[in-house]
Amino acid sequence: MTEQAGVGKEIFAAEHRTNYFDLGEGKPVFLLHGSGPGVSGWSNWKGVMNELSQSFRVVVPDIAGFGFTEFKEDSKYDIKLWVRHLTGIMDALQIEKASFVGNSFGGAISLGLAVFDPSRVERLVLLGTPAGEFEQTAGLRSAWEYEPSLANMEETMRLFPYDQSIITEQMIRDRYTASARPGAQDALRKLIPKPSEEGPTIVRGFPEAVVAKITAPTLVLHGREDRVVPPACGQLLARAIPQADLHLFGHCGHWVQTERRADFLHLVQNFLA
Repeated sequence: MTEQAGVGKEIFAAEHRTNYFDLGEGKPVFLLHGSGPGVSGWSNWKGVMNELSQSFRVVVPDIAGFGFTEFKEDSKYDIKLWVRHLTGIMDALQIEKASFVGNSFGGAISLGLAVFDPSRVERLVLLGTPAGEFEQTAGLRSAWEYEPSLANMEETMRLFPYDQSIITEQMIRDRYTASARPGAQDALRKLIPKPSEEGPTIVRGFPEAVVAKITAPTLVLHGREDRVVPPACGQLLARAIPQADLHLFGHCGHWVQTERRADFLHLVQNFLA
């Protein structure tokens, strides 16, 4: 680990200086982070990436515009750019095909790659991943409205897990520090939907008819008490993807890999192996 939490190695992919971690040996597995203030690959996966790297080659990138990867004012950030960035990372690391474990936004990028370039995808694990259409939740709205401060970071983070005791002062400080970097919150607001001032904001993920074309074996993991991405999204994915299994965790919110760490590791290691 470097002196600054979350800063790893650097490569160039899709015209972006890209921050990433590359651990272990074996079958390549990408861990893709969600969105939100102060998010990075490291903050999302630090609790499981070392253990997974004992069985797999684990690559943990910061997706373009997030974490410690470059944000460009003149770039149009959308699913096509993020998928191109992901394949650019794979090419730079000489990885032809991999499995992808995606949390929320990272799950959506995994779906995008499986739709647009299925030859690069071995298997998918989707955690709290949006799909279909749903009303913007309080958790997603808070990410856009957030203004950097320790108190605001704690308030936002408490919308994510079911068990509030897992949120530590260190977690809050780490996420706040990353979120307070100059321009970080302005960049985030360009990457996520602005809440509507009149009526509900509709969030749109990949529709059921599109994900039904995905051929990769898929494990869908969702917290029953997820207040950020509704469990109905996970049920849609499991229903639509031909080779999908669903595990719904009780007493669990949006952070399956943290809230149910041991179960997550057991399920994912068996599935990917």
